[in-house]
Amino acid sequence: MDEKQLSSWLKSRRERKRSLDVHKLFSDLSAGKRDALSRGITLLESTLSEDRRHSSELIQLCLPHSGKSFRIGITGVPGVGKSTFIERFGMHLVNQGNKVAVLAIDPSSAQGGGSILGDKTRMHELSTHPNVFIRPSPAGSTLGGVAAKTRESLLLCEAAGFDVIIIETVGVGQSEVQVNEMVDFFLLLMLSGAGDELQGIKRGIMEMADALVITKADGSNKEPAERAAREYANALHLFPEKQSKWIAPSFTCSAFENKSIDKVWEVMESFLNQTTINGWKTVHRKQQDVHWLKEALKEMLVADFFENTDWLNKLVQAEHEVVNGKTTSYQAALSLYVDFKNKK
Repeated sequence: MDEKQLSSWLKSRRERKRSLDVHKLFSDLSAGKRDALSRGITLLESTLSEDRRHSSELIQLCLPHSGKSFRIGITGVPGVGKSTFIERFGMHLVNQGNKVAVLAIDPSSAQGGGSILGDKTRMHELSTHPNVFIRPSPAGSTLGGVAAKTRESLLLCEAAGFDVIIIETVGVGQSEVQVNEMVDFFLLLMLSGAGDELQGIKRGIMEMADALVITKADGSNKEPAERAAREYANALHLFPEKQSKWIAPSFTCSAFENKSIDKVWEVMESFLNQTTINGWKTVHRKQQDVHWLKEALKEMLVADFFENTDWLNKLVQAEHEVVNGKTTSYQAALSLYVDFKNKK
C-alpha cells in the first residue's frame, strides 16, 4: 500500500467512525434488517480498539432483547454432512414458522485467515429464505470449534428476533467443547462404519451430547447406520446421569432422503420442555454466563498485551533469543510476563 492509498484508507476509516451511529445500528438490527445484523457482527469481529468500544455499546443495547431463542450447537467430523443436514433441518424449522439464524464456523486458511469451506454456498435453499440468516465466520486461532465472537453474535441474532439459533462448529472432534458453553442443546452427528481414530469421538464429547444422530442412513448404508445407532445408544446408558436429567437418544436420519429430520426437532422440543420445567435451562445459562465472564477477562488481558507496541517489540526480541538458543520458550514467556505484571 503506497502513501496515497494509505491516506485514502485512513480517511475512509475516519469517515466511517464519524458516521457510525450505534443506536441507529441497533434500531435497524432490532427491526430485523439483515444488513444491520451483518454490520453488527462485522463490528464485533473487528480487532480495532475503537470498533471494540462500539461493539461493547451495541451488545449492551441488545442484552435486554436477548435470551429468548432456542440455542442449538451442531458438530461432527468433516464429511458427516453437517451443511446438508442443516439445510434440511433449517427448512423444516422455517416451515414450522420459526425464524432461523445459522452461525457457521469454518476452518481457517493458514495463509489468508479466511474460511476454507464456505458453508453458506452449500445451503442454497436455506440461505435464500426470507426468515433465515446465515453468517459464515472463520475459526481463526480460537479453540473449541467456534469463532472468537460467536457468543456475542448469538446475542445480536436474538435481538434481531430469531427464534432458533444454530451454531455449526468446525467439526474437528476433540476440540468441540466451547460450543457446549453457549447453547441449550448439543447435537452430535456421526457416521457409521468409521473407526474411532477417524471420527475423533471420545467419551468427553459424547457425554456432552444431548442427542447422537447417525447421518447418511440411506441406500446400502441404512442397515450399518441403524446398527451403529443401537451401539451408541447402549454406550450412552453407561455414562453418569446428566445434571439436566435428560437421557440422550441415539438414532439415524437421512438428509438426502429427508427422513427423520422431523424426529430431530421433536427430540429437541422434548428436551426444551423438560429442561424448562425442571429449571435446568435457567441454571445452565447462568453457569454459561459465569464461564464467558472468565473468557472475556482472558481475552481483554491478552489484548492489553498485544496492542501495546512496546510489549510487541519486547516479544520480537524474545522470539529472536529463543530462535538463537539463548533462552527457552518458557523462560522467555516468564520474563515477559513478570515485566508486564510489574509495570501494570
